[in-house]
Amino acid sequence: MDAVKVEKLYNLEETIAADLFMGVVYPWEVLGRIHDFIIELGNSLPEELFEKRGENIWVAKSAHIAPTASLNGPLIVDEEAEIRHCAYIRGSAIVGKGAVVGNSTELKNVVLFNKVQVPHYNYVGDSILGYRAHMGAGSITSNVKSDKTLVTVKAGGERIPTGLKKMGAMLGDFVEVGCNSVLNPGTIVGRNSNIYPVSSVRGFVPSDSICKNGGEIVSKRQ
Repeated sequence: MDAVKVEKLYNLEETIAADLFMGVVYPWEVLGRIHDFIIELGNSLPEELFEKRGENIWVAKSAHIAPTASLNGPLIVDEEAEIRHCAYIRGSAIVGKGAVVGNSTELKNVVLFNKVQVPHYNYVGDSILGYRAHMGAGSITSNVKSDKTLVTVKAGGERIPTGLKKMGAMLGDFVEVGCNSVLNPGTIVGRNSNIYPVSSVRGFVPSDSICKNGGEIVSKRQ
């Protein structure tokens, strides 16, 4: 289904990880490659812009890192990003230019495009968040099904097997997720869409849509 392909969700000019997506049809295909990609890219980053902090951790000199933040590699924090008090980055994470990782937020195996905000008590795992995507306080990605079976993406009446046991959410550019929402495994949210607060979302939300409580989806263009 075209609507869940990389080119329909993301502007690859807005991430240092653009090459990670080359030759990929669906964004979740990169999840198993993030770890090695970071190490390869990190070793090529210019020393005048980035400093290496520990094993396989590269942090832009213009980034702002709270002393209480926990950084674990492999990890790249791009220019002007902000990692706030008690953020926990478990590893295999790319934090884009000007992105915000906030208080008590946890990241694992993710790509945050430029200007992404996960600023308050968020869990983001095995997920890709597009340019200027924002997750409200307490909203999380759930990345493992309760029955531990492989994740299937359901979109437009189609079922696309991912072959993955762990897959969180793929959020397109400019997506807004309301506070205390849960994005269930395999959720795809198209560009410029909004999720109501305290929602449980699964499946596919088309671009330019509003996902309301109870799963009702309406177009912003009506």
